[in-house]
Amino acid sequence: MQLRSFVELGDLRGSMPASAVPAAPTFLNVSRRAFLEALGLSGAFVLATASAARAAETWPTGGDAMPHGLVIDPKVFVAIAPDGTVTITAHRSEMGTGVRTSLPMVLADEMGADWAKVKIIQAPGDEPTYGNQDTDGSRSMRHHIQSMRLMGAAVRMMLERAAAGAWGVPVERVEARVHEVVEKGGTRRAGYGELAKAAMDLPVPAIKDIVLKPESAFRYIGKGVPLYDMKAIVTGKAIYGTDVRLPGMLFAVAVRPPVYGGKVKSFDARAAKAVPGVVDVIEIPGTPEPAAFMPMGGVAVVAKTTWAALQGREKLKVEWDDGPNASYDSDAYRKRMSEIAARPGKVVRNQGDVEKALAAAAKVITAEYYQPHMAHATMEVPNATAVVKNGRCECWAPAQSPYAVRKDLAKFLGLDIKDVTVHVTLLGGGFGRKSKGDFAIEAAYLSKVLGGVPVQMMWTREDDIRHGYYHTTSVERIEAGIDDKGKVIAWRHRSVAPTILSTFAPAEYQFPIELGMGLVDNPFDIPNIRCENGPIKNHVRIGWFRSVSNIPRAFAVQCFVAELAHALGRDHKEFLLELIGPPRKLDPLEMGIEGELWNYGDPYEVFPIDTGRLRAVVELACEKAGWGRRMPPRSGLGLAVHRSFLTYVASVAEVVVEKDGTVRIPRIDTAVDCGFPANPERIAAQFEGAAVMGMTLCFHSAVTFKNGRAEQSNYHDYEMVRMTNFPREVRVHIVPHRYTTPATGVGEPGVPPIAPAIANAIFAATGKRIRELPIDTRLLREA
Repeated sequence: MQLRSFVELGDLRGSMPASAVPAAPTFLNVSRRAFLEALGLSGAFVLATASAARAAETWPTGGDAMPHGLVIDPKVFVAIAPDGTVTITAHRSEMGTGVRTSLPMVLADEMGADWAKVKIIQAPGDEPTYGNQDTDGSRSMRHHIQSMRLMGAAVRMMLERAAAGAWGVPVERVEARVHEVVEKGGTRRAGYGELAKAAMDLPVPAIKDIVLKPESAFRYIGKGVPLYDMKAIVTGKAIYGTDVRLPGMLFAVAVRPPVYGGKVKSFDARAAKAVPGVVDVIEIPGTPEPAAFMPMGGVAVVAKTTWAALQGREKLKVEWDDGPNASYDSDAYRKRMSEIAARPGKVVRNQGDVEKALAAAAKVITAEYYQPHMAHATMEVPNATAVVKNGRCECWAPAQSPYAVRKDLAKFLGLDIKDVTVHVTLLGGGFGRKSKGDFAIEAAYLSKVLGGVPVQMMWTREDDIRHGYYHTTSVERIEAGIDDKGKVIAWRHRSVAPTILSTFAPAEYQFPIELGMGLVDNPFDIPNIRCENGPIKNHVRIGWFRSVSNIPRAFAVQCFVAELAHALGRDHKEFLLELIGPPRKLDPLEMGIEGELWNYGDPYEVFPIDTGRLRAVVELACEKAGWGRRMPPRSGLGLAVHRSFLTYVASVAEVVVEKDGTVRIPRIDTAVDCGFPANPERIAAQFEGAAVMGMTLCFHSAVTFKNGRAEQSNYHDYEMVRMTNFPREVRVHIVPHRYTTPATGVGEPGVPPIAPAIANAIFAATGKRIRELPIDTRLLREA
């Protein structure tokens, strides 16, 4: 079976229904100081002022609020060689999203560079120099597209000024074109390489003087370029973490406590040391919980080859103290979550009077949804190579947050951060797992103990599945009150899940970031809404995972909407649009949210919850999928929509359920509104991948625990969607926008709608309702 992809990006009208064409965004006024601070430009950097004339082209984001904020200095990010080669530094980590291509592409386009003459190098973990480097939260393009354009335009203007100075003419008489500057009305021209030294010696223009290209002049922005690393990847020349090789390097694997919070009681290394090639057996100190991103502890086998290290590990005899989580049983934990969800919890949103409305309702419908722990299971397992010698540490790692890894290395090793270097390789998948640097710390510790020998720490797939930072498990219980006219008048949503906060400090309630992912930000036009959060303690390491809490919330809410529509005899699409209500921008102050609505770290006045855009993607996906068409027996269409990471996504899944319960997915149509689509091909790739990953979560992903131990270990019992059953065709329909509609997240928001769309399609095909993940297809067999 072959994946066939269809990508559609029309003009602002195209073939979309009129209601799907978004209105131009409106921004609340912000003060000049707040505007500059939001862009990170209020400090000493030469790009220091802005004029009101540019307000239509720039907007505040949350970029400056991130650790180390934004750095907008072309002399940091751009170098031009005498031969004309333009070298652009990529400061975000590449893990398949294409960010190492897309951000440099924006800069190159704005400076007038020929993409064929562009070289990209990777920045080390150095946020004071490059600004924030946390490649997570679907933030890279939305936080950095403006800074990349400003830097590119600044370089273009510096090149023009250098040419004008060399030719003795006013700068208005010259113009940068494709990799050269020409004299208007004359014959003189100079390549970027000829002008490079003079140009880069000039001061950087102030923002008020920078002239950005008109959108009509974009050469690459909004159109895309080939993935920069594609040839190296497909020919095996790309360097991932596991490809790093240093002279005299040793290889290490480790056994870690099988239970979170456990520790080594004793170990016998004699048989392991007898294995040919084994150099040493070293205990890695653990960190009491909550340990954040520090190592779990364990015993490492260091050898001349990975194979010898693995063989030595098999010979180790370790006695464990399992600690406080030794009795953790995920089945019992699920029952506990369900019990907590059945009673009142901490109120986190209270709009109207839910209790009164439920009591007055003609009918109350209740459903409960469950999702287990999930492992990241990146194709490239965690790994790192480190050298600790003479008071310095140098590390090579597939790190999503290289500066955070650098800080943790310095802390663990007792070094000044200036004496730690983290080189960033390509990542064979990240999904949030590689934001945590525990594996890099293990490598560095072993190198230190061995006197500065380079050590590569390699995790196996079993290590990855059994010792991860798991996606939280959850129970979502929703009740809806229906009046005698079939209108939903009350909505109560109770969520119970161990929180990510527990990785850093004792905590039993979810915090605003998690609550803002599909719970308190519910956009439905229902007069009475209450959201509650129940307390529960974690017994494993909890970490962020692609789309985070949006996955269980979208699954619960969108499946429940389908259940309500069926119970009321309504078409699912029309009922969903009725719940969303008329196009409007929600006012958080009127939503009854306890505390402040978390809006993915970005200003709400720029990125509001816009139900018009939410409605538009529903209509677009349904139109393209042929919603309402007659389906063959045991076939069905399912719909789901969700806003996450400031992006609006709707998916329609077409399923066929065989008599033996096998589920086939002939096609998925996904409509995405991510604001201005800077690189449509990469956007489409992300949503194609999200469809496949969403299917994996839907049918396979579950890590269960007995006696505190993970029961799964590798792909035989923690399966992935395979070529025999992934979506045969994924059609991605990108809602077009002008540049003035701010770009939003792309890496994560494609995942949440997939599982509920498939679950709803299965019901349409079989009449069997799905309320827990992963779906047990044995229950779908025809009797």
